[in-house]
Amino acid sequence: MDLTPHLLALVAPVGIGETLAPAGRLVRASSELGLRLTFEDARGDRVHVELAPLEDGARRAAETERFGVSYRSGGAESVPEARGLAICRAVAEVVARNEAAVLARLAEARGVGAGPRIREVQVTQLLEPADGFETLSPYVGCLIGCRFCYAQSRLASTRALLGLADVPWGSYVDVRVNAPAVLARELAARPVRAIKLCPIVSDPYQAVERRYRLTRACLEVLRDTPRAPPVMLATRSTDVLEDAALLASIPRAFVAFSVPTIDDAVRAHFEPRGAPIAARLEALGSLRSAGVRTCAVVQPPLPGSVDALADALAEVVGAVSVDVLRGEEGAAADFDDPRYAHARDPGWQRSRADAIRAALAARGVEAFDGEVPPRLYGEPDA
Repeated sequence: MDLTPHLLALVAPVGIGETLAPAGRLVRASSELGLRLTFEDARGDRVHVELAPLEDGARRAAETERFGVSYRSGGAESVPEARGLAICRAVAEVVARNEAAVLARLAEARGVGAGPRIREVQVTQLLEPADGFETLSPYVGCLIGCRFCYAQSRLASTRALLGLADVPWGSYVDVRVNAPAVLARELAARPVRAIKLCPIVSDPYQAVERRYRLTRACLEVLRDTPRAPPVMLATRSTDVLEDAALLASIPRAFVAFSVPTIDDAVRAHFEPRGAPIAARLEALGSLRSAGVRTCAVVQPPLPGSVDALADALAEVVGAVSVDVLRGEEGAAADFDDPRYAHARDPGWQRSRADAIRAALAARGVEAFDGEVPPRLYGEPDA
């Protein structure tokens, strides 16, 4: 079931393209990573308003009987607190009038119980706007299931609204079987923007890709579209090598592997279903030899030699995104282990990230902030 129509019903009569003061014009409604409304003011500045069931216990800017309402910036500039609070209150006022009827209709339409762990679903929209690029997810949910992944709590509220049982992260995935067709339609109707495949909701080469090949089909659409956009693909799986030639045929494509440590024992503790570190590095080298531009992601930094990590990355990538732990999520027990408890400390995370950036710079490797490398936007032969 697609929750987006229900989200729009929550804010009716405000529809896409219509204005809600003081939020501005509603330009998008998305249910991919929770319930999110995007508003744009007269200057083109955007703000995302997010709704979540009050049961999740998170702090909110405004509340209705059933939902908490929060906000965040839709661009580089932060939203002034007074404006953010006013927008959330205005949205909450509309939602409060609609929520009882919408939730009743949703309860009638949804299934009961756990349902299959691998669900085939249809979507009406696929590309999701982000900061300077768009995200593309053929799958939602991830069988690799890294316990510190911050998608799990966001998706949990969506699953609750769908009437699906609360099951462990890493044990379910929604397969968007019509993703290639929807992608082709959206690409034909939109300006060319960089695309990241996937964002945090899944890994594009998790195990179900071997059966469904939706990532491959989406890459073929991206290759064959008349105005091929820049593409970045991020993964923890060496199965990406099966599509090396396809990726090399896309004019501006990067492949990124998550490499949070050089110590594979540490990797095995925190990412037991991810590929070994040596295999990830070897895959990056093979992709580079095949003509694919490569980069890496170090988030969160985990214990292990900084110099050895920088040496290894310098051999196979030209750029590395470095960022810190953004919440422990389901990995609290992993960090409780006395061998790794120090790595949960925000001060350790910041100092380790700074040390990695310095080590990379000393080896001539670009360290960048954000989700995509600046060179993604360059010319095909850059």
